[in-house]
Amino acid sequence: MNRYALWKYLIIAVSLLLGLLYTLPNFYGESPAVQISPLRVSASADTALLQRVEDALKQANIVTDGIFLEGSSIKVRFADTDIQIKAKDLLESALGNDYVIALNLLPNSPQWLTSLGALPMYLGLDLRGGVHFMLEVDMEGALEKSLDRYSADIRSTLREHKIPYTGIEKHAKRLTLKFRDAEARSKAEAELKSNYSDLGFSEEEVDNRYHLVAVIKPEARIRMQDSAVMQNITTLRNRVNELGVAEPIIQKAGADRVIVQLPGVQDTAKAKDILGRTATLEIRMVDDERDLDAALRGQIPFGTELYEERGGSPLLVKKQVLLTGERITDAQPGFDKDNQPAVHINLDNNGSRIFKQLTRENVGRRMAILLIEKNQTEVVTAPVIREEIGGGRVQISGRMSSMEARDVALLLRAGALAAPMDIIEERTVGPSLGADNIARGFNSTLYGFLAVAIFIMIYYMSFGVISVIALSLNLLLLVGLLSIMQATLTLPGMAALALTVGMAIDANVLINERIRDELRAGVSPQLAIHAGYERAFGTILDSNITTLIAGIALFAFGSGPVKGFAVVLCLGILTSIFTATFVSRGMVNLMYGSRRKLDRVPIGQIWIPKQGLAAGKTISHDDDGMNEDATTHTKKKIKEQKAENIKSEVGLAEAKTETDTKVDSDVRTSEKTAAKGKGKRKTSVPKQTK
Repeated sequence: MNRYALWKYLIIAVSLLLGLLYTLPNFYGESPAVQISPLRVSASADTALLQRVEDALKQANIVTDGIFLEGSSIKVRFADTDIQIKAKDLLESALGNDYVIALNLLPNSPQWLTSLGALPMYLGLDLRGGVHFMLEVDMEGALEKSLDRYSADIRSTLREHKIPYTGIEKHAKRLTLKFRDAEARSKAEAELKSNYSDLGFSEEEVDNRYHLVAVIKPEARIRMQDSAVMQNITTLRNRVNELGVAEPIIQKAGADRVIVQLPGVQDTAKAKDILGRTATLEIRMVDDERDLDAALRGQIPFGTELYEERGGSPLLVKKQVLLTGERITDAQPGFDKDNQPAVHINLDNNGSRIFKQLTRENVGRRMAILLIEKNQTEVVTAPVIREEIGGGRVQISGRMSSMEARDVALLLRAGALAAPMDIIEERTVGPSLGADNIARGFNSTLYGFLAVAIFIMIYYMSFGVISVIALSLNLLLLVGLLSIMQATLTLPGMAALALTVGMAIDANVLINERIRDELRAGVSPQLAIHAGYERAFGTILDSNITTLIAGIALFAFGSGPVKGFAVVLCLGILTSIFTATFVSRGMVNLMYGSRRKLDRVPIGQIWIPKQGLAAGKTISHDDDGMNEDATTHTKKKIKEQKAENIKSEVGLAEAKTETDTKVDSDVRTSEKTAAKGKGKRKTSVPKQTK
């Protein structure tokens, strides 16, 4: 009856072993480190760079706890954060601008655990800390980009309505449109006012030329600045999501600053690189008609800019931007027809129309695709337009690696920044406050666990000890699951951990009380254990499922700390059901299931209602006597409750026959004993039947 098959014990053993294995890395802690990653394709992380880093640190007498090459980056461990910061400043000056040097925290787990994929769970900024960035938005750059966008749109509008103009110039935060006569100017002004409500227009006449000046209205400027910050926040959030950072904090700080907090981040160099890059795509035409040699000597023709194509070839590129990355809907890394790394871009409807018109009107000419990163413009490729290209699909290929193609696709896919951003503050949230929070959270969980354990062991005796062991295994499995999922544990998560302790013991209390109810009804110990677990399971499942639904709702609609609380709560509910109903019963079956003659169960005192006992007495496995009247009442109550149990759920044929026979025999024996001992004050208690 109370026996498990071998496969059930194997499931329990494997679960506990995996839980222990993935919990262990959380006890080794982390050490401060500096991570060096190449910024450009020309730079690489190899053994030569490793030797340069070692030599630089030795010359500065900076002691390390280990330096190693991992993937495409070099990581250096240090004993404390002071040495870490000192080493970072030294390496930045020694290696130059070709590398990203960032602060990091590396786990101290042994290699054999790491090789098995056992990693510590992430801790939030309020526990372990992480990386904190403060970025400043270039508002002047945002307005400049807006003017560039308006300039391109105005050109398209004037060409579409066939309004002649001689040129458009941008200077002093305004656009100057030049016309040959007043009629064309008036026609253009009327058309532009109806299409561009955020621009204010005024007429000017300079040197007998008809000008139309366009400036951004003050209210529109404020709105654009706010929009630029919010768009940058959205873009940063998309980029962080692409990195797979759990529970990031990205929020506005003041009028032009954004705070980015990455809790539990592992590759801070990569995060810094991605966040700091302002990848913007521009398509312009190459000016092959002007004198390139004169431009190389410093005489750059008006309306053009001098750039270098990848590979070192100089190019004269027109300033007019024909298409920007704002029209991009998707970007994916891939390969071109020559099997070289490339980026495949999809444009929206308006972008497809512009690109189709551009290629149709410039067949045989060169088109430059520029990538702007960190205020540095680079010509990725400058192909010759062979034919009209429709469909809204563009391919960027050139001298790039597969990793760079993937990064460029990520940046373009996540969205272009509305304005350039600079990292003005970078720091690792120190462990001092986090260590205090961890200590307080650990102590609250520990003290709550000890209080519950002491009470349960006193109240339920041996079954209380089993419940405490199941509770300990529940915490073990919960921490192991958090580590496997690489979830981020925050301070609210630790509160949920303490709450799980109380919720988990509740299931064991339900089981123990159900067993005591069966014993109180006169059921044999073996059958009481069986019926107790069977009948309590439904109640446990119902109560935990309702709580799980609430936890899922918190996770779905909450954010940040609320989600951290919900994750731990939901996982704790699942592990508590498993340990309370499956693991604890396995331990009970090992201890009592093999005993054929089980006369008593060490589960504490069994309280009898006052209606059944005179003066509210109790029966216990340690009591030796009961008065005669109480015996008569007890026998009647046993018969009544036994009949109800047989009719309801304990209707197993073998158990019912055995129990009925045994109870009747005990009752007859007890009646004879009571008749012989009438007048005596000695009491007795009937033994638990099998």
